[in-house]
Amino acid sequence: MTIRYIYLLLGIFVPCLFPPSPVLAERVDIDGKIGQMLMVGFRGCEVDEESPIVQDIRAGRVGGVVLFDYDVPSKSPVRNISSPAQVEKLVRTLKEASTAPLFVAVDQEGGKVCRLKDRFGFPPSISEGCLGRRDNVEETGKAAEITAQTLRHLGINLNFAPVVDLNVNPENPIIGKIERSFSSDPACVIRHAEAMIDAFHAGGVLSAIKHFPGHGSSTADSHRGFVDVTRTWSARELEPFAALIGSGKADMVMTAHIVNEHLDPRWPATLSRAIIGGILRRDLGYEGVVISDDMQMGAIRLHYGLEMAIERAITAGCDILIFGNNSVYEEDIATRAGAIIRKLVHGGRVRAERIDQSYTRIMKLKKRLYCPRN
Repeated sequence: MTIRYIYLLLGIFVPCLFPPSPVLAERVDIDGKIGQMLMVGFRGCEVDEESPIVQDIRAGRVGGVVLFDYDVPSKSPVRNISSPAQVEKLVRTLKEASTAPLFVAVDQEGGKVCRLKDRFGFPPSISEGCLGRRDNVEETGKAAEITAQTLRHLGINLNFAPVVDLNVNPENPIIGKIERSFSSDPACVIRHAEAMIDAFHAGGVLSAIKHFPGHGSSTADSHRGFVDVTRTWSARELEPFAALIGSGKADMVMTAHIVNEHLDPRWPATLSRAIIGGILRRDLGYEGVVISDDMQMGAIRLHYGLEMAIERAITAGCDILIFGNNSVYEEDIATRAGAIIRKLVHGGRVRAERIDQSYTRIMKLKKRLYCPRN
């Protein structure tokens, strides 16, 4: 019997497998708390005790992993995914290495952004753009239900979806042109995002709405470099985020690496206290986990040093930093990032209380991995 099924059985008899996060916080040192703030990608369809990612998990250097089907730096079609049975075994092995709940995440949006492809033996998926054009909320819910069932069977507990960016620019190379947005109409986006999230929750999968404060009007791809939406962005792009936060459906909010000089004249959203601490937390009242988009994407990596980027992201309000290792590959990134955060705390540039805030939010959400909302 696998660990995953034991957890499910325990969930029948106890209200929650994990105690409240303040109790956990008292038992975990600063290194353990920092580890929970890091999510990394890795290479390999199989792992064992000698694998660097297993060693990172076992040592508490990471609190989550993200799976990919294609390795971009090496241009290899082999990364983490080859078949349902293989992925289930991989995820089980990763979880068994962790003494704390482990986030296992994937970008399974549907359509072109789909890591679990039908050629690997997974169910075919539908893009958000196609679902939005059909505008049948019941169909969207059923498509999301299939995704949730697939992820739950594999043990994947976090989906970086739905995209709630508005399709402001249909030629946007990273959103509109590849059909990642439901619609240019905020009401339509909200309807379908709610249906998708409800289906994920019913299937025991957490979600991350993205990309705050809105990537739909951009004319460039932040994977490649600097993206400025100052002249194209409008406040309407906040409406889906505001609605989903207001209805309590936002498990996580993922930031965008976009610059908007009207919102912050200097920093991109992921590094902006004005955008995360001001608009997202203060104005929209969001109290949950904020997760960065991949910190190794060109928009961050090519313009900011690693230490500056980490410091700015944490002080801005990000709780989890993603290092997907799929723009560049840095096998020791968890060790390096953790050391930088410790240095920032010990030097007084990041308050220890700020680390505690993130740790508490993360562990509160992780309790729901085995104690889903009714």
